[in-house]
Amino acid sequence: MSPTIPLTRLDDDGVRTLAATDPQAALAAVAHAHRGRLIHLASSILRDRDLAGDVVQEVLIKAMHEPRFFDDGFQRGAWLYRVTRNLCLNMVRDRKRRGDILAGMDTPRSASPDQVGSVLGEQRHDLVQQALANLSAHHRRILEERFYNDLSYAEIAEVLDIKLGTVMSRLSRAKTALLRALDGQPVADW
Repeated sequence: MSPTIPLTRLDDDGVRTLAATDPQAALAAVAHAHRGRLIHLASSILRDRDLAGDVVQEVLIKAMHEPRFFDDGFQRGAWLYRVTRNLCLNMVRDRKRRGDILAGMDTPRSASPDQVGSVLGEQRHDLVQQALANLSAHHRRILEERFYNDLSYAEIAEVLDIKLGTVMSRLSRAKTALLRALDGQPVADW
């Protein structure tokens, strides 16, 4: 049985050597060395430690799929921090965008609506569902992916197998068509 080196004591050369025989152990060593600082970075951006842990987990999964991760000269630490920071900033931007959209929608002012508010909410839901049914399949699908499935533009592009620019223009047209349908106006199918 060969002696094992504790994961906390591996330098870059040790990580590369370990990666040649056991990439998962090498990734575990890198994760062990950087995890705390990555969570701290993500927490400082997101202001949510649990969500920060999820982001760091996603970053480590991305690291497993990065073919250059154990190459000579590859700056693993810098890459991990850059990817963590970018994912967190994307989440903050998406959260703000969804907040802006939700702020523009009519919502009940009380946390627990009374019976009248509940009935009106159900009627509003029914009206939106009817308006969605009057839209083209493309418009209905893109609105469902964005607002019901909570997908980002990039995720929608991947799911629908369309370009990002197409997602943005189709979503804009779909919103306009939905508003027209809710107002009882004829809906154009662009």
